[in-house]
Amino acid sequence: MTTTQNTTFATLSFQQIHAALLERKELALLDVREEAPFAEAHPLFAANLPLGRIELEAYARIPRRDTVIAVYDDGEGLAQPAAQRLLQLGYSAVHLLAGGLQGWRDAGGEIFRDVNAPSKAFGELVESQRHTPSLSAPEVKALLDADADVVVLDARRYDEYNTMSIPGSVSVPGAELVLRVRALAPRPETRVIVNCAGRTRSIIGSQSLINAGIPNPVSALRNGTIGWTLAGQQLEHGKTQRFAERSLDPSGSEHHVQAAKASRQVADRAKVGRADLAALEHWQAETGRTTYRLDVRTPEEYSRGHLPGFGSAPGGQLVQETDHVAPVRGARIVLADDDGVRANMTASWLAQMGWEVHVLDGLQPQHFSESDHPAQALPPAPPYEAVSAQQLSQWLQEGTDTVLLDFTSSANYVKQHIPGARFALRSQLAQVLEQAAGAERYVLTCGSSLLASYAAGDAQLLGDKPVFVLKGGTAAWIAAGLPLESGETVLASPRIDRYRRPYEGTDNPAAAMQAYLDWEYGLVAQLAADGSHGFFVI
Repeated sequence: MTTTQNTTFATLSFQQIHAALLERKELALLDVREEAPFAEAHPLFAANLPLGRIELEAYARIPRRDTVIAVYDDGEGLAQPAAQRLLQLGYSAVHLLAGGLQGWRDAGGEIFRDVNAPSKAFGELVESQRHTPSLSAPEVKALLDADADVVVLDARRYDEYNTMSIPGSVSVPGAELVLRVRALAPRPETRVIVNCAGRTRSIIGSQSLINAGIPNPVSALRNGTIGWTLAGQQLEHGKTQRFAERSLDPSGSEHHVQAAKASRQVADRAKVGRADLAALEHWQAETGRTTYRLDVRTPEEYSRGHLPGFGSAPGGQLVQETDHVAPVRGARIVLADDDGVRANMTASWLAQMGWEVHVLDGLQPQHFSESDHPAQALPPAPPYEAVSAQQLSQWLQEGTDTVLLDFTSSANYVKQHIPGARFALRSQLAQVLEQAAGAERYVLTCGSSLLASYAAGDAQLLGDKPVFVLKGGTAAWIAAGLPLESGETVLASPRIDRYRRPYEGTDNPAAAMQAYLDWEYGLVAQLAADGSHGFFVI
């Protein structure tokens, strides 16, 4: 990193962190490795914040600078520089996890796999306690083949649905289900089947409809698109069928009135808090609590107008990815919508997952006054020298003295990059520069050169050769009409920045999909062994 790493940080033990979780004290337990090793092993409430992305994400994800933070790795040497970086960014209560991940293991701490483990474990707990109805893939296919009175609602993000979907299904992301289901299945006899890629969003989506008391029979598609594929059945690709977005007028829609009333009842059963704008203003002035402000409507609605200071977090994905959106366990969450349904249903689940969550009441159309996304809070980058796309092109044509490092995601790099660019992880920059020790100059880029601008400071400290940042990043190169290439042409770092999810994409090995399902089935037992979750099920 760009500072001398000589600070001695206090440590927090497994026992101290476990006690803080049980007492619901605010705590951010940060795994600063890349996502793939994080997914292999981590504590239940650890949040992944890779060392190389701290400047880009810390202020948004950990908004209060005196939040108690515990940082760890698994012996890779990343925790100390990450703690140093957080200290430099103004965080005043930064600690190291005593012994790192191995210390957690040695103390008897439970180790979880995959990403979004708290949400997935909670989903399994819901099914085990509520016995959420489900149908196997062959049973659902038989109903579809017989042209039975069923609708299949896909509770994932739209892009996931578009990639692969159950034949004839409709995209209705999780928070939209209770709001939209009566229009999609107006006959009470119609069976509603909810699917996702694996299990969690199918369970939560189905149980949302049951909790809200819709008259239709409801079932989850057991094991989602994974189960469909393992049964040897074909998925569709590129489908675009979505719920119809209509004006939501509580005074004029019977369906909306029913959904709003039912959702409020569910939220009340889950002990969801209520708040108004005055309470929110008071909370925002507090110095000792973290308050996340989130708009749970669709991204399109958010872009058309939202409350000032609220971030976009569509409700279904918020329940699925709470650890990413709100890494400070014990923080307060305030949710907003304009319909009285989506915030209440989302909040009902977050409350059951142990969060202090409030729904903002009394909102009027004029309160949704901002249409731009909030400006990203970022620290200043160290000084660097920029180079234009045209100058870089000339340097690359002249010979091999220029080494171009691309810090974009590995998926973006494989899709397209500047010819000759080397994919690099910022956390491995020292090793990357050693591989290119003969260079006369280094040029750094990423999509916009934002991350590259921070990496430039590191590169300047690590070597004695000139370091430049591509002005405007690879986007500027593309805009200039310069050539591109694709594929894993030069990987200076391994592709560990993203964990390959067994439930995404269309080419996952059957063994990996089955192993994922087996892992999910074991999560309830892991929750009991961990003992820190504080979950309950209404």
